[in-house]
Amino acid sequence: MVRRRLLLATGALAALTTLIAASPAFAANEIDWVSGQNTNSETELVAGKSDAGSELDDDDVASPVVEEEGDGEEEVDGEVINVIDLALGTRPDNCSPINVAICAGDPQPEPEEPAPEVVVSLRDIASFRPAKPGNGMEPGGWAIEDLPANFVAAASVEVVSGTLLGQPADVRFTPVGYRWTHSDGTIVESGHPGANWEALGLREFSATPTSHSYAESGEYIVELSVVLRAEYRFAGSGWRAIAGTLSIAGEPQPVLVGQFDTVLTQGDCNTHPSGPGC
Repeated sequence: MVRRRLLLATGALAALTTLIAASPAFAANEIDWVSGQNTNSETELVAGKSDAGSELDDDDVASPVVEEEGDGEEEVDGEVINVIDLALGTRPDNCSPINVAICAGDPQPEPEEPAPEVVVSLRDIASFRPAKPGNGMEPGGWAIEDLPANFVAAASVEVVSGTLLGQPADVRFTPVGYRWTHSDGTIVESGHPGANWEALGLREFSATPTSHSYAESGEYIVELSVVLRAEYRFAGSGWRAIAGTLSIAGEPQPVLVGQFDTVLTQGDCNTHPSGPGC
């Protein structure tokens, strides 16, 4: 590459003085700009003259040496720098002829800080509504006084699509807890939705983790609420958790509780000892 090399040697002092020739004088006090040493002397330099007032010889005024005719570029520490920009451009405060590597121009701007991550709250997903859980029981709608009635929730993982913070998004709801509130004041909580007696391999009116026994006959109401954990995702992104949980209620379940001798059975209990009410 065709280059122009800026000679920074003893003769560079005269080359730098030509850049300020429009000024009446330039005082070099105590600093030798070529060697960087303290001279402890004050010399008045006027373009083309020494402190004694005599004209400088041509040999005393050094000009940049042109090795080859080129485009006025100089390679410094592997970086190509325009010589004119090096002499006249904006330079750092600590730029000088003895450390020209830092005179190439303005420093690079600091990188911009990344944008803060979007934080989605439960309030933001209020428009995403999961389906109500099913509130089942066995026997269906009735129970025997002092015998367990089995309650089973119908809830599963559900994905609801919609608009979140102005963008298309999905919200995934995952059941993590179940609560049955009985009108006799009893609350049954479980981490599982429960299962029917047959699936559990139990006889009817057997106790289960989600069953409840009523001490007196009467009409009762059971309210089911399911605790959900929520996650969201925008198009092309992975699932991101939302802090906290929310609760959704199922339809209230009425329960009629009677005494053992008022419950209809399927035939003779001696013949069918495993039948309802036996």
